[in-house]
Amino acid sequence: MKRNILIHPDPRLKKVCAPVADLSDELRALADDMLETMYDAPGIGLAAPQIGVLERLLVLDCVKEEGEAPRPLVMFNPEVIASSDETNVYEEGCLSIPDQYAEVTRPKVVDVVWMDQNGKAHQETFDGLWATCVQHEIDHLNGKLFIDYLKPLKRQMITRKMQKLKREQARS
Repeated sequence: MKRNILIHPDPRLKKVCAPVADLSDELRALADDMLETMYDAPGIGLAAPQIGVLERLLVLDCVKEEGEAPRPLVMFNPEVIASSDETNVYEEGCLSIPDQYAEVTRPKVVDVVWMDQNGKAHQETFDGLWATCVQHEIDHLNGKLFIDYLKPLKRQMITRKMQKLKREQARS
């Protein structure tokens, strides 16, 4: 089931999410809903707070090559356990901040641990776009948005655009 994506500014997007203590069928179904919502948007990552659920759950799939098989990942309680000194700059966007993009510098390579829908523990090293995406989504779980990395003036400008967008959506 497709879910509605919250638009910044929304107080739920600035909250630190609670760890998932127990994998329930509801949480597994939520993960499926999040993947459907992300693909439909379309996006390459979605964190639970973006649909108003304040739990440590995210989904991502950074496969963009035509004809390449999708690689949907569902991560419960993801955590970066190591990151490279080398950095990458990507122009990031966010489904909660539509049509706004800005360059963000992050570690180029990160090691992440998480639990999948079946409760199995995973650890993987992510590089490039995958590393940027997983860090962006984990930031959401910690109440941080990509615009928080920007200078105040640019951040305020984007926030004002989002407030205007929300007013327009409320009227229609």
